[in-house]
Amino acid sequence: MNLSEHHYRVAVKWTGNRGEGTRSFRGYGREHEVSAVGPPLLLGTADPTFHGDKDRWNPEQLLLAALSQCHMLAYLHMAVKNGVVVTAYEDPAVGTMRLNPDGSGEFLSVTLRPRVTITDPLLKYTAQSLHKDAAASCFIARSVNFPVNHEPVLIVAEDAQQHA
Repeated sequence: MNLSEHHYRVAVKWTGNRGEGTRSFRGYGREHEVSAVGPPLLLGTADPTFHGDKDRWNPEQLLLAALSQCHMLAYLHMAVKNGVVVTAYEDPAVGTMRLNPDGSGEFLSVTLRPRVTITDPLLKYTAQSLHKDAAASCFIARSVNFPVNHEPVLIVAEDAQQHA
């Protein structure tokens, strides 16, 4: 077993055939299912701008979620390694995608805005600096060709209690 290489499998199944396949641009649905062994079925579609269903996940949202999740998991790992106790983490991440005149498009940037709560005020500087380490080690961020920016906010648990 090669521990330096990992393989992932997902299956994508289009479920948007409304009876005539892709006979016309507006005549087919963008609905699909994403599956893998283990997790529940993920219902996907296109962005509503591209005739998708607003109640299903689109690839752009999933890419943004993957970047946010990856940073969070890397950050939590770095926190443990550095003795920083994290008690809460949330990230209202945003991404910007541009459409080109030829119909293609690409992400221009993503900004992660993690709000991290820690317990020890003496480790505030360390906790803040760990975002740089997490960004450098995030597998997904290292795989994209656009900037992934970070605007972290750090909260010390006792500070949060005083302001409540």
